[in-house]
Amino acid sequence: MKAVILAGGFGTRLSEETNLRPKPMVEVGGRPLLWHIMKSYSQYGVNEFVICLGYMSYIIKEYFLNYYAHNADVTVNLSNGEHTIHNSKAEPWKIHLIETGVNTMTGGRIKRVQPLVGDDTFCLTYGDGLADLDIGKSIAFHKNHRHAATVTSVQPPGRFGVLNLGEADRVTTFEEKPSEEIGWINGGFFVLEPKIFDYVDGDQEIWERKPLERLARDGELYAFKHPGFWRPCDTLRDKRELESLWETGKAPWKSWA
Repeated sequence: MKAVILAGGFGTRLSEETNLRPKPMVEVGGRPLLWHIMKSYSQYGVNEFVICLGYMSYIIKEYFLNYYAHNADVTVNLSNGEHTIHNSKAEPWKIHLIETGVNTMTGGRIKRVQPLVGDDTFCLTYGDGLADLDIGKSIAFHKNHRHAATVTSVQPPGRFGVLNLGEADRVTTFEEKPSEEIGWINGGFFVLEPKIFDYVDGDQEIWERKPLERLARDGELYAFKHPGFWRPCDTLRDKRELESLWETGKAPWKSWA
């Protein structure tokens, strides 16, 4: 099974980092977000990836073109330029790096990689969200309901403490950052059938709007509830939180050996 990863957006809300690199290449623990996401899929046997490129695509290409050597010992003979790579610790991944356009919307990026996906069930996610999701269970859930699309639903962490007020504006309860204040939202980590391509018209189609709305209306969209850890890396504050979890050995998404 292949995993398609959307990695072409501008990431404007994290401009402190994305002025220099695409958001999926923002590092947590010295590794790009994209690498963390791929590791999550790989532990469930998904080792073939289709990366939808756009903004600063050359940075992602250079990272993976040099990945094998960067994760190995190298001997270089300066007299003739020959080099030998020893003991590479690279993962067994096959990666398709596809130019899907700088200004293409999310639905359009998905549509552009249709030839690579073919007629098989595939996974899809964003290049900036980390979770301790059991991807194997989400795939099994999808295959069980036998419809076109499964979206992982998550409860985001609340950004602010909630005050419940009584008479004379007396605070009756205080709850710091409750996840229940928003409810279930789209957390990415989709499992999809090729039928979904019929719901996407072209480059300017936004996946999260008409395609998902139409899939829901047609009874083809199911939600796999994930009550565990999920974080997007949208802001510098998010990045710092993820870094802190990694550095203290408390990163819930790191469930690989």
